[in-house]
Amino acid sequence: MSCFTTPAIMEMLGHYRWRVYETFRFYLSKDKNDVIEVPVGFITDLATIPRIFWSLLPPDGEYAKAAIIHDYLYHYSLRDRKEYDLIFLDGMTVLGVPKWKRT
Repeated sequence: MSCFTTPAIMEMLGHYRWRVYETFRFYLSKDKNDVIEVPVGFITDLATIPRIFWSLLPPDGEYAKAAIIHDYLYHYSLRDRKEYDLIFLDGMTVLGVPKWKRT
C-alpha cells in the first residue's frame, strides 16, 4: 500500500504559491522501492481548482500532499500522464479524502 511518511513542510510565497521547504516523499509500494521524492525548492499551487468551487474544494484542502506529488510529476514529466492521475487518486485515498472529492 502507498504511504506518505513525512508532513509536507512548505512556505507560502504569495497567493496560492508554495515552496517545498523540506524534502517530501510518497511511497508507491509497501516495500518502499518505488518512491516519488519532491525536493526542497519545488514550487506548487497545490490543487488547481476554479475559484468558484473553493468553498467546497480549497486548493490547500486535505488532498494537498497528493496535489504536490501530482504537480511535481507533471512539471518534470517523470511518468506517463495517465499514471500521474492514478497516483493522485491513490494519494487522496491514502489521505482519507472522501470519495465525492476524489471524483
